[in-house]
Amino acid sequence: MLKIAGVQMDVAIGQNERNLDRIVAAVEETTRNGARLTVFPECAVSGYCFDSLEEARAFAEPLDDPGTSPTVRRLAEVCGATDSFAVAGLLEIDGARLFNACVLVGPAGLVGSYRKIHLPMLGIDRFTAPGDRPPRVHAAGNLKLGMNICYDGSFPELSRVMALDGADLIVLPTNWPPAAECFAAHTINTRAMENHVYYMSVNRIGTERGFHFIGASRICDPTGKVIGAAEHDDEAILYAEIDPAWARNKHLIRTPGKHEIHRWHDRRPEFYGRIVEPVKRD
Repeated sequence: MLKIAGVQMDVAIGQNERNLDRIVAAVEETTRNGARLTVFPECAVSGYCFDSLEEARAFAEPLDDPGTSPTVRRLAEVCGATDSFAVAGLLEIDGARLFNACVLVGPAGLVGSYRKIHLPMLGIDRFTAPGDRPPRVHAAGNLKLGMNICYDGSFPELSRVMALDGADLIVLPTNWPPAAECFAAHTINTRAMENHVYYMSVNRIGTERGFHFIGASRICDPTGKVIGAAEHDDEAILYAEIDPAWARNKHLIRTPGKHEIHRWHDRRPEFYGRIVEPVKRD
């Protein structure tokens, strides 16, 4: 069994150092309570509701050379001191392009990063470039971890790809505003159940430039059952114990020989081609 934690927190826009101080302090707290992985919201380092690309660029970090990223350096220090892993959202600068990204950092430094692929017309996503890399599954100790960001969770294909690639847990750092309540209440459970994986959403709270964020973070087990939740818009840390071996067994035997399903063997991908065909834009 492995203990994981999600930190539902407020974020101060454009105050990276202050936000990093809080992130580091939270990792110290969660690991004192036994967590081996701590996950933070989307854009937890920088804030989200920037009004232009030019404004946001000042708070973005390069990840091509991890040693130049203040977030990676500080997370590596605290993860090294606590023998743990952390996922945090930030803005990534790569030449002229800006990405809404998140990093997975462990005791040895940067393990992997992800660039948000699906971009809504909201906040910094109005100005960022869409992610240009397929999602990958990374090793966080014995845990196989996949990362998406916020609106990506609305597209089940990404979760399925990571589950097929062996993810035990998929994490979704988010900045959910009002109108996302139904997503928060139901979609996390569905992504967990349909892929037989653990799934954790970690949302921020507070109000930033007129946008309120709803919290409602949760952790679901491979049956879709909620095993950790913060069903409110206050700061909170949610914890759960997970068993990666359970997520890896896709053969579900409920009554031997009478009621069995296999999440992978029962697939019929020859009928799914329409899903990946482009749709003509209006």
